[in-house]
Amino acid sequence: MKLSVKPLALSLLAAGLLSACAATPGKGNYVEDKTYKITILHTNDHHGRFWPNSDSEYGLAAQKTLVDQVRAEVKAAGGYMLLLSGGDINTGVPESDLQDAEPDFRGMSRIGYDAMAVGNHEFDKPVPVLMKQRQWINFPMLSANIYQDGQRMFDPYAMFNLGGVRVAVLGLTTDDTAKMVNPEQVKGIEFRSPIAEAGKLVPELRQKADIVIAATHMGHYTDGQHGVNAPGDVEMARAVKGLDLIVGGHSQNPVCMKAENQRDDAYVPGAPCAPDRQNGAWIVQAHEWGKYVGRADFEFRNGKLKLSKYQLMPVNLKKSVKGVDGKEQKVPYTQLIEEDGKLRNFLQSYQNKGQAALDVPVGRTSAKLDGDRGVVRSQPTNLGVFIGRVMMAKVKADFAVSNSGGIRDSLPAGAINYRDVLKVFPFGSTLAYVDLNGEEALDYLKAAARMTPGAGAFGQLAGVKLRIVGGQLQQALIGGQPIDPSKTYRMAINSFIAAGGDGYPLMNKHPGYVNTGFVDAEMLREYIAAHSPIDAGAYAPGDAVTRN
Repeated sequence: MKLSVKPLALSLLAAGLLSACAATPGKGNYVEDKTYKITILHTNDHHGRFWPNSDSEYGLAAQKTLVDQVRAEVKAAGGYMLLLSGGDINTGVPESDLQDAEPDFRGMSRIGYDAMAVGNHEFDKPVPVLMKQRQWINFPMLSANIYQDGQRMFDPYAMFNLGGVRVAVLGLTTDDTAKMVNPEQVKGIEFRSPIAEAGKLVPELRQKADIVIAATHMGHYTDGQHGVNAPGDVEMARAVKGLDLIVGGHSQNPVCMKAENQRDDAYVPGAPCAPDRQNGAWIVQAHEWGKYVGRADFEFRNGKLKLSKYQLMPVNLKKSVKGVDGKEQKVPYTQLIEEDGKLRNFLQSYQNKGQAALDVPVGRTSAKLDGDRGVVRSQPTNLGVFIGRVMMAKVKADFAVSNSGGIRDSLPAGAINYRDVLKVFPFGSTLAYVDLNGEEALDYLKAAARMTPGAGAFGQLAGVKLRIVGGQLQQALIGGQPIDPSKTYRMAINSFIAAGGDGYPLMNKHPGYVNTGFVDAEMLREYIAAHSPIDAGAYAPGDAVTRN
């Protein structure tokens, strides 16, 4: 039976959406006719935000205070609690990236996480770094669908006993991972279908557990409309019966529904939040970066699970308002949370170490070079053109192609330091080039033209003029001239897409392929330093690439 989620103004309880049968064949060790209070806290897509930002939003020290408050409240009421993460601890903030996310993982251990799903960004660095990260934590990394040499690379699930109530937490990772990370770093690793693996394991877990939770890194796509992405939580819930709760990540949005299969993508911090419901499973996600801690309060009685309350708890999120003087100022959406002093002190040394390495001045720009996620993945930007020309200059290429998913931030107007550069290029890809004949160059540009706007594969280009209609390349010029089949063209690309990343044609086996070994961030830093100040206007994309 499908259950409707009515407008947020209604109370969850009044909507009658809170009862869910945990169809457990066989009783656990729980006491009959006793009501167990069970609270699940969750975060996802942390991406290196162990330290609060410049507006003192989020950060692990404030998160610990909030978690400790809830933990104490739950304990005082005689209840039980689990704290779960939907994965992607790595990549996004230079202070963390330069230290292999050590402050993040160690901070999570100190907060008291119980388990985490393995995210695709856990593979941004070589596997030995991931194995080192596993040693820094005292809770399991879970993924049932990642195999290495035919064996699961991680524990598929973890079991918890909450006063006699058996809880299974199953880990699952998007099978898009193989194309979203550098293929060179996942050789011998197979990312199988998480839905297929769940289909095998959930019936087994229903025999072992009274409650089955999936901690996933698969994404929440409204009404299962996943587009170019691999299927996510909604699609899995519809395909696999027997899940009580899905704690998600990857798509980096608050999952707050305004009606059945209609997500509120304009959700405001502090407002009521109704989670998604599919095939008997609640689906939750807490946006990103530790901006929220999600809280699901359940009651379990005689084998049946009921959701009594759900909320997203903002962690010091702020909004801009105009003061009496007409100037904008930041004010919190909800009551401010003090940072845990002990954890703050622990993280301070990591922050200091990172700051020392990142505050080195590099150069200046005349205006912002736009790498904002919502823009760079859907249209050509001046930063995309700038990066392409930097690549071309470094290897004397005729044109350049890069994937927008590898561009993670903008370069601000004014002074640029090394931190700014690393925010743009946190992955450590290297610059490569390929010498192609005209026919090969045209084929590659056709493949780039097919990459869908909105996805990380969407191409940013330089040195070309393209007209694309319905995803098909209709006209292509290189250096302002028609492509000559008999001529040789040098294409600059990054090592990620050269290895087939984001679904681009494999180029690293081409006889004309050269990996220069120049790290992208270093290449960018060097160019900015040598050509500063950078005139942002010179890199306006104009009509070089048009789509209809």
